[in-house]
Amino acid sequence: MKKSNPHAEGPDGLVHTARLPLSGATLNHLATLIRGHCEKNGSRWRALPVGKIAGIVPAVLRCDRRPGDPAGGNGVHRTTVTRWVREVVGLLAARAPRLDRALKRITRPGGGVVLLDGSPIRTRRRTGAGNRKNYSAKHKCHGLLVIALTDDNGRLLWVSAARPGRTSEITACRHDKLTAHLRAAGLGAIADLGFVGLDDSGPDTDPAVITGCEAARHRAEGDLRRQGGLVKNARVVDDGDLVTAGGITSGLEPALRPVRRELGAGAVTVLEGIPEYEARGTVRVPSTG
Repeated sequence: MKKSNPHAEGPDGLVHTARLPLSGATLNHLATLIRGHCEKNGSRWRALPVGKIAGIVPAVLRCDRRPGDPAGGNGVHRTTVTRWVREVVGLLAARAPRLDRALKRITRPGGGVVLLDGSPIRTRRRTGAGNRKNYSAKHKCHGLLVIALTDDNGRLLWVSAARPGRTSEITACRHDKLTAHLRAAGLGAIADLGFVGLDDSGPDTDPAVITGCEAARHRAEGDLRRQGGLVKNARVVDDGDLVTAGGITSGLEPALRPVRRELGAGAVTVLEGIPEYEARGTVRVPSTG
């Protein structure tokens, strides 16, 4: 006996709409880029109008949809949507400003400071070992990492190329030679504690990247936090060029720690015998990489 019951939903897949927070100016700009690309390549035919393509591509990128979802709803093949997405990404990337030109936009009117930060772009978790590099242990998610520069008012100036999510912010900046570009332009960057160790300039050179400092825990913990310090539950915090200490021994520890770092433990033992004090507890040395 054969079953001849038709599918309740019909032969075609279900189609749903998505609302995107995009302005008409953005869609018109994107459509203009696609139209110019078609004229340059001599492409006289497309499966859909340019305006329709300009709406499909942001839907795939913004909502992280599989290309087959909008393809089925618009009567085109999945590979066609994939090709549109790659074309538009290439067109937008070609219009991105270069790092040296973006910094000149700050120095031309007399500016001297930019803001530096890294941001993860969350993506859908894919299967397979090839996607493990996109997992960020810091943010506990899959995605890509980009480095962004803004002016002192927060207006975006430059965005780096997207790198796997497991890449650290300092590594991404070193690949782009960010500190060299900042020194060449005569600018300084203000960043958070995630960029400590990025600027490898000497003690007699003006720093290209300015970050906060880690501080030892003390009764003035509230004041340190309000001033941007990262308070650590440690007896001594050695930040490389700054030593902080907390508690009743805060007058002795900042003097003994540089001696240990420069002359060794033997010299510290001799000095500890003078005030009859023995240093104990946790000493935190922040990572520089």
